[in-house]
Amino acid sequence: MSHRKKFYEKFKEAAMSVIPIVVIVLALSLTVVPVSPDLLLSFLLGAVLLTIGMGLFSVGSEVSMTQIGTQIGSHLTKTKNLKLILAVSLLLGIAITVAEPDLQVLAANVPNINTLVLIVTVAIGVGLFLMASMLRILFNIPLRWLLMALYVVVFLLAFLTDPDYLSVAFDSGGVTTGPMTVPFILALGIGVASIRSDEKAQMDSFGLVALCSIGPILAVLILSFIYKNAPDTAVSSILPSHETTLGLGRYYLESLPTYIFEVVIALLPIIVFFLVFHFVSLKLRKIQFLRIMLGLLVTCAGLILFLLAVNVGFSSLGHVLGQKLAEPHLKFLLIPIAMIMGWFIINAEPAVAVLNKQVEELSAGAISAKAMNYSLAIAISIANGLAMLRVITGMNIMWIIVPGYAVSLLLAFFVPQTFTAIAFDSGGVASGPLTATFMLPFAMGASTMIGGNIMTDAFGLVALVAMMPLLSVQLMGLIYVIKTRKAQETVEIPYAEDEIIELWEV
Repeated sequence: MSHRKKFYEKFKEAAMSVIPIVVIVLALSLTVVPVSPDLLLSFLLGAVLLTIGMGLFSVGSEVSMTQIGTQIGSHLTKTKNLKLILAVSLLLGIAITVAEPDLQVLAANVPNINTLVLIVTVAIGVGLFLMASMLRILFNIPLRWLLMALYVVVFLLAFLTDPDYLSVAFDSGGVTTGPMTVPFILALGIGVASIRSDEKAQMDSFGLVALCSIGPILAVLILSFIYKNAPDTAVSSILPSHETTLGLGRYYLESLPTYIFEVVIALLPIIVFFLVFHFVSLKLRKIQFLRIMLGLLVTCAGLILFLLAVNVGFSSLGHVLGQKLAEPHLKFLLIPIAMIMGWFIINAEPAVAVLNKQVEELSAGAISAKAMNYSLAIAISIANGLAMLRVITGMNIMWIIVPGYAVSLLLAFFVPQTFTAIAFDSGGVASGPLTATFMLPFAMGASTMIGGNIMTDAFGLVALVAMMPLLSVQLMGLIYVIKTRKAQETVEIPYAEDEIIELWEV
């Protein structure tokens, strides 16, 4: 594929992700939920910047992050040095997570926890569990039993932790499996899996993302026992009002240096690590090296535009819409509108099409991509509806998360192992950029208007969205198992041996 065509495809995917939300927001703003013109204009400008930013980020990370992961993973396999593999996995897991855009958006929105503290905690959790993932691949440890044991520990800690940390912890697991982390982790895992010579080695590279999303949950739960007495300040998501378009444009430009600094600091560890690894060990060809460096530059530009658009345009309007829809005379619309948004967001998510095709191929056509798409869209729509129900009622997230994960882990013993691995990996597919950037501020705005606790009622939305594919993908796997068994039980010869067959009736 030519570079021009690749750019076109990535920008098209980004636009298809953003357009449904823009249409829904415009429909709401022009009918039941009027907003100020400057806020709507800021949102539309943010939508354009977000599309450009996501497109650049996708192209850049594919050229740089995926290549770095593949090259380092491949090189590590040749050394067959376990200590080196684990050390590199830890360092790279931390570095790549710090730069994850969805995590930065979540951390910026969380009151009561310092942004840097939360990012570093989550990054360490990912790094440690990336090490654990490498050990699982190398020693062929069954995924389902490992997931079972780890989630038992997660829920034991969850029942003991501060309620204000609970929803944030599960959300952290959802946002780390984003567009920066997933391609890199998968590339690293496939490289390391090649050390093993058995036929199941490549299959064991599935499940990496599932394990790496548990690390942040445990890390934040542990943080709740250590990090106390943080200032109780809500995060301001509201854009200052502007009388003219010049004032709005100036506000965007004035905000730009802040995000340039944040992105450079976030990407610097990855760049330094790659440069050291290249000159000491990799020694890539000049054209390869320059291509990766150019990819990092494009990734940096895309991430800057992404964060600028989200923080200045998208989050602000999401917060305001949530507030207005939570007013007493409109509260009945909160759940159905959130469900509609969930349906369109997941249908527009580019990675969903890849997941659906993967399941269709895995099931040899027994589960079509179309059926998989509908099941996933329904699941995410329900997740958004449940999130708004929590905002309205103040329901504890454990009442939903515990049964959901219990059923998911139970299903793991009735479906092929690959379905389980893909299901637990696909949480990152569902909890895409728009969930953290728009739906979470939407829930926060609604919770503020109702007078609820943002930490316990609004946060948890990303966690619910990340949990639902665990159920939907494995349910599709269960359907596949049932269909396969029925096909095997079907009698191939429809006539008995002594039966007279009238040829003109055949």
